[in-house]
Amino acid sequence: MPQRKTEELHASAPGLDARPVEEIGAILLSGQIDALRAVSSATSDIARAGQMMAKAVRAGRQLVYAAAGSSGLMAMADACELAGTFGLAPERTRILMAGGIPTSAAMPGDTEDDTQDAKEAAEVIHAGDAVILLSASGRTPYALTIAGIARDRGAHVICLANNPDTPLLTLADVAICLPTPPEVISGSTRMGAGTAQKAALNMMSTIMGVALGHVHDGMMVNLHADNDKLRDRAARMVADIASVPHERAETALAIAKGRVKPAVLLAMGAPNLTLAEELLTQADGRLRAAMAALHSHA
Repeated sequence: MPQRKTEELHASAPGLDARPVEEIGAILLSGQIDALRAVSSATSDIARAGQMMAKAVRAGRQLVYAAAGSSGLMAMADACELAGTFGLAPERTRILMAGGIPTSAAMPGDTEDDTQDAKEAAEVIHAGDAVILLSASGRTPYALTIAGIARDRGAHVICLANNPDTPLLTLADVAICLPTPPEVISGSTRMGAGTAQKAALNMMSTIMGVALGHVHDGMMVNLHADNDKLRDRAARMVADIASVPHERAETALAIAKGRVKPAVLLAMGAPNLTLAEELLTQADGRLRAAMAALHSHA
């Protein structure tokens, strides 16, 4: 088996433990920056993946994230933010992690080889779902098993790996190679590889949010405002987009039950919530188009 970049020794590794602490910190930061640069070669594929995720959501299908170890943690971090950021129903997002989602600081490494666990976990996958698989090595048995099952069931398969020409990427409808350099701590893919994976996942899910109409001028207009900070953010968004005073924005939000998009239309002069919702439905949830329609309606 050829040596994988994620397992090679970094050029700055010799003598690392004998260097001054400040110098070690600078080397570690440099490793993270180099890992992020690797993402730039995959932006087109990342965009395709985000659009594929949006297609699945529009069709009422699931988003399924699957991985082991550090890659699983990166997947979980992205998946758990989708409901709050873009208003996606939590039950439409699944997280399949080798050994289960950790409930303590213990995360055994042998679970990534458990193909039987992978087969059982993959029972939740159906045709039309978007399945996002991660493996730094591109060879993790858990991820490979789920990828194969997802393909067989007619799901849309998106695979991320940090090594090129690996088995996981061959199973993908959209293959995203993030060719990160060797880790400063050899094989510790929670570092550079994990950073690149997190960046790619954040880009994918944000592109999905834009494609679904949940972003307007860089604002998350489909957020779920369930705390004081987010309620204040929602009111500021309504005030900014509709160009109205904060008090009027808060009144519109109350009528719209905290939903930013219909609240914007109400603040702009929509006579009632029913019309605001109808305009958004006709605009496929896109606020900009609904705002234009409101002007025409007036």
